[in-house]
Amino acid sequence: MSQPKVKLRTSGTQFEFIEGQQTLLEHLEINQVQVEYQCRSGYCGSCRTRLLKGRVAYHNKPLALIQDGEILPCCCIPLVDIELEI
Repeated sequence: MSQPKVKLRTSGTQFEFIEGQQTLLEHLEINQVQVEYQCRSGYCGSCRTRLLKGRVAYHNKPLALIQDGEILPCCCIPLVDIELEI
């Protein structure tokens, strides 16, 4: 089975999400994508990002409020290919 791909709409950057214990935020950092964050566990909402396509799952349900179409990269992983408004 192929790994989910992450596409960033603004920059056009794409990379594969390698499954494991890492979060989407950690994968963005590995690929030198700057994302605002503070807590790294879904409490503050600083990393709130618009999800344009795809689906994600959360390691733990985030406490920060997010609207439909938003995700918290600090505590989620993609389930399928995703596109972010970054």
